[in-house]
Amino acid sequence: MKIDNNNHFIFSGHDTVELAKKFGTPLYVLSEDIIRKNAIKIIKAFEKENVDFQIIYAGKALLNIAMCYIIKDLNMGLDVVSGGELYTAKKASFPMEKIYFHGNNKSKEELNMAIDLGVGRIVVDSEYELELLNHLCIEKNKKASVLFRINPGIEAHTHKYIQTGQEDSKFGISIKQAKNFIEKARNMQGIIIKGLHCHIGSQILEEYPYKIAAKIMMDLIKELKIKYKLVIEELNLGGGFGIEYLKGDSCFSVEKIVNEILKTIQDQSLKYQVKIPKIIIEPGRYVVGNAGITLYEIGAIKSIPGIRKYVSVNGGMVDNPRTALYDAKYHAVIANKVNEKEKELVSISGKCCESGDMLIWDIPLPVCEPGDILAVLATGAYNYSMASNYNRIPKPPMILLKGSKAEIIVKGETYEDIIRNDKIPTWLLE
Repeated sequence: MKIDNNNHFIFSGHDTVELAKKFGTPLYVLSEDIIRKNAIKIIKAFEKENVDFQIIYAGKALLNIAMCYIIKDLNMGLDVVSGGELYTAKKASFPMEKIYFHGNNKSKEELNMAIDLGVGRIVVDSEYELELLNHLCIEKNKKASVLFRINPGIEAHTHKYIQTGQEDSKFGISIKQAKNFIEKARNMQGIIIKGLHCHIGSQILEEYPYKIAAKIMMDLIKELKIKYKLVIEELNLGGGFGIEYLKGDSCFSVEKIVNEILKTIQDQSLKYQVKIPKIIIEPGRYVVGNAGITLYEIGAIKSIPGIRKYVSVNGGMVDNPRTALYDAKYHAVIANKVNEKEKELVSISGKCCESGDMLIWDIPLPVCEPGDILAVLATGAYNYSMASNYNRIPKPPMILLKGSKAEIIVKGETYEDIIRNDKIPTWLLE
């Protein structure tokens, strides 16, 4: 952690107290320099292994037009899961051939949009979607290149709401049904089979779940070759790379995990005499998680003797719902007192009319006072993208840092923005 002579917290070369003064609070702060550093680390880990690969940024972690420009410049692909995310990519002139369209319930309108725009891959999630996609492609006299999302039956050690690879999941096709499912697709006029996809969860800090997933998927690739003489060209192993939210969190080595994944695939390829497919990875959180912080101003402070001291900020679950949803843990600092001793144990509460609106439970901090600036760290992923207008609270602005520059990339909402889509029925005006 960097500190300047004014005892202020420095993030990516910028005085966060000055950022709060200039842009106001709450404020999402995102560092392009850190994003690039994180992405390049993954890219280089694959380049060292001399394999055909593609890194795809998972847009659900954080997506806006500026983010699309950064990802495009890094020559990465983009994973989208809705028409809104696809439209954002289109407005950023993102190369459509590098887009992978996911989602367990893509609408007819979304699939038509994907076909018309020529997205690179559609990740098929169910038999219903496969048949719908084939029908739409035939109507348009086009073909869709697809991956099949397979549930490998793995439960990664993470929160149950972000486990996605087990059999009992709303996502994907059971490994037990996969061969028959894919055989059906082979005979469809509008479908081109390109590969397989799996995703076992998020915030995973160990390599062994990926090794197991890679082995299971290579087993399926072997069986498809033997039974149907089908060559799988691409294997997408999803994402879920974890980050450090708290001091002491498990250390995660991208180089080690990439090495372990590729070694497993290479061993299975040799054993089964199948070609090594193009390997695709979808890191989202790992790219942006530690590249973002959120700045708040401290307001009301309430002490309950012998129980707890509540320190309230001018944001909360509306701009960061992860604590309420997943019991997520965060570290924070008082940005204007970053070098002072931690003297009290406090809990950081939000301003929403909800008892569950808590950002951090029981964190040691310097003495907190109204007007202090609180910086919550590692909020780049799944904060802005999951933000809401609960209690009709406007969403905060987001700024992007690069070198000494700082500019707004998402304007903060106003009260007028909150009501702009409200309509009054005619009978209430009579």
